[in-house]
Amino acid sequence: MKFNIKKKYKKSRLGLLTLKHGKVNTPTFMTVGTYGSARGLSESDLNSCNVEIMLCNAYHLMNKISKICSSKSMGLHEYISWAKPILTDSGGYQVFSLSDHTRVSRGGVSFKSPINGDIIFLSPEKSIETQQMLGSDIMMIFDECPKYPLSKDKAKESMELSLHWAELSKSAHSTDQSLFGIVQGGMYEDLREQSLSNLINIGFDGYALGGLSVGEPKTIRERIIASLTSKLPDDKPRYLMGVGKPIDIIHAVKEGVDMFDCVIPTRNGRNGQLFTSNGAMNIRNSKYQNDLRPIDEACECYTCKNYSRSFLKHLDKCNDSLAGRLMSIHNVYFYQDFMKKIRSAIDNGTLDQMIEKIDLVYSDNQ
Repeated sequence: MKFNIKKKYKKSRLGLLTLKHGKVNTPTFMTVGTYGSARGLSESDLNSCNVEIMLCNAYHLMNKISKICSSKSMGLHEYISWAKPILTDSGGYQVFSLSDHTRVSRGGVSFKSPINGDIIFLSPEKSIETQQMLGSDIMMIFDECPKYPLSKDKAKESMELSLHWAELSKSAHSTDQSLFGIVQGGMYEDLREQSLSNLINIGFDGYALGGLSVGEPKTIRERIIASLTSKLPDDKPRYLMGVGKPIDIIHAVKEGVDMFDCVIPTRNGRNGQLFTSNGAMNIRNSKYQNDLRPIDEACECYTCKNYSRSFLKHLDKCNDSLAGRLMSIHNVYFYQDFMKKIRSAIDNGTLDQMIEKIDLVYSDNQ
């Protein structure tokens, strides 16, 4: 992996990430394909939206697909027909989301499969082994994502466990795939700094901020991001995990974050929420019944070139699966175009003006 910072504007960075399966312009937004696909979208759909990198989840791919890839001597790229870079998440967030059914130890986590009820044990070594079998370009260490709110003592205990798992993950890493560390520590800045310092000593190819966007107030999240970005290694990619609202992305870019992911574009698209240059809109609103305009007249996506708001509302009301696909295509395209405009604003020194516009059209409730 090579990471080249081409230009800076204040704290924001314009960069290029060179990986085995291609190049990724940063700041970037990774489209989430949890099970190996972005829900309802094909590889050609993603390419038409200019997606440069996809995120898949090792936890969800662990039992079946990783074994198929291993036995057939093929990687995840070939299996899902995706030629561009892939980042695989380790499964730590799924441990968080299934916390009522998990048992955590220093060696890993035991939990009941939500699919068939089987007891599964996931360790840092198993997570890395799975990601290596999948052949992703970037792997994430196995970590514990603590709940919010959490006492400082509990947050410290969780952070220390994640550091132990980071060491085990690094020791299990035996390929040329890139491996990113994940900073934890709850909402406590001193614990976060302790986590980061130890991760830097272990040594990783990039560093992610995890354990955010878990229900904490936005002001706390922004404080944590601002306090950490200045301490992250300048020559390594910086990844803010799970944060995906346009207004939150651009403010994090302002602080120096390079990579983002979230299910918002496809999940919200399937539920009628669309992102536009003038803010978010919900196609289920009655005012779009006879509206023959595209979702966004400034958008060049397949959906906006071919279909009206009225038709999309009609499809959605009929529960036609085409509605979710067309609206997801628009949202995925919007996010990629949004990141392209952010990169252009960094290059031109106009990021502050772009932030002012986004602040006007996107409020906290969108």
